[in-house]
Amino acid sequence: MKKICVVTGTRADYGLLYWFMREIETSSKFELQIIVSGMHLSEKFGSTWKSIHDDGFTISKKVPLSLENDTATGIARATGEATIGFSSALDELRPELVVLLGDRYEALAAATAACIHGIPIAHFHGGETTEGAFDEAFRHAITKMSYLHFTSAEQHQHRVIQLGEQPDRVFNVGAMGLDNITKLELLGRDAFQKSIGFTMREQNILVTFHPVTLESNTGTQFAQILSALASFPELGIIFTKPNSDTGNLAISSQIDSFVAAQPERAVAHTSLGQLRYLSALSHVDAVVGNSSSGLIEVPCFGIGTVNIGNRQKGRLSGNSVIHCDCSDHKISSAIKQALSPKFSKTVKQALNPYGTTGAAKRSIAILESWPLPQTVKKSFFDLSENAQLS
Repeated sequence: MKKICVVTGTRADYGLLYWFMREIETSSKFELQIIVSGMHLSEKFGSTWKSIHDDGFTISKKVPLSLENDTATGIARATGEATIGFSSALDELRPELVVLLGDRYEALAAATAACIHGIPIAHFHGGETTEGAFDEAFRHAITKMSYLHFTSAEQHQHRVIQLGEQPDRVFNVGAMGLDNITKLELLGRDAFQKSIGFTMREQNILVTFHPVTLESNTGTQFAQILSALASFPELGIIFTKPNSDTGNLAISSQIDSFVAAQPERAVAHTSLGQLRYLSALSHVDAVVGNSSSGLIEVPCFGIGTVNIGNRQKGRLSGNSVIHCDCSDHKISSAIKQALSPKFSKTVKQALNPYGTTGAAKRSIAILESWPLPQTVKKSFFDLSENAQLS
């Protein structure tokens, strides 16, 4: 059996990889290895590695990082620590394939270590763009270090090929997160409210805002969001806290102050986990912030997304997404639109540009039929020499 090592560093990428990991477990051809790192191992971010353990998975190795310093120097140092830790873990586990998803700095560190060790990489969600974050560069760098590619849309498949990857190694399988929506038994309203310790109102929104890492005014941006939310005293608000990117403390502290001042209308959680997060989407009336889930998973629930600022700029989005600048009056206007009966009726019919469920099964079927590469050597696919694909 071939050893496939899945790397996860956050609650988000684990949720997206969950069903793929289950497919590996049930395959007669593969043995699952799991390396857990990043926010999973931080008490400050909810110690979400416990969820992986509670789900019945065996964690092969842990690669801890220092995430207490959210400055550029602190994150750069954590990336270096991660590279060292992943190198040691891969040297011990010796997998035939490393699986990475997305664009975070710990994924970049894992890709760097695997590439230097000569271990082929399969990368999910390449070819996407997020112009407001350094994740944009990280994602494309991981693409160039990877051998197999599983994209979430045809447009992204073409971008990966444009980066010089051979077309026969680039597969459009759809968005991984959509599998959870149909496979998980979501919580009813009463059970969900009990699980988060909050009584929802007639109308409610879910707010998730991550640092925009190529901009230096994270705290000011989030203050604009809170200012906009002050215009809607009737709304119930569920906050999920930001990831470990530079500037996350400025957001978390403002969330804590807001909730402390208005506990009757707002609640905050470091991590909801996939079940409670997707359950929240089935009960709220709109999503506000700059999380990729607002563009990928939320459209499946027939509610609108207010996507704020530049973090997701350039990412594929459908008609259920309202894009706005990070100013309080524009955010207020966008929230009003998202909650309006006319818009709500429209978004229930909107198509999700990320396709349909089944990405995990499509991906594992490809891996089972594909001879795992014995080398990381690959030739550059030049579009100028292959005009039919340009």
